[in-house]
Amino acid sequence: MWSVLWSAVRTHAPYVTFPVAFVVGAVGYHLEWFIRGPSPPAAEEEEKSISERREDRKLQEIAGKDLTKVVSLKEKLEFAPRAVLNRNRPEKS
Repeated sequence: MWSVLWSAVRTHAPYVTFPVAFVVGAVGYHLEWFIRGPSPPAAEEEEKSISERREDRKLQEIAGKDLTKVVSLKEKLEFAPRAVLNRNRPEKS
């Protein structure tokens, strides 16, 4: 008799465990919401994404700079960093 009972429980376990897990999850969710209370108004506002914050910060950094004054390419001596092109060459004395 026990083997028949365990066989039936094993066969129908998904049909029993899903509703039980659903009820436990719903009760836990509402209990946690009841204990914490309503969220503060600042948390309900939509926060800016990381990329939006980065763009705002970059705009603030360049706000005071004069972007028309740049170094011309003729005045630059090197177009690439020395560490990249002269890595394996010995230093000139």
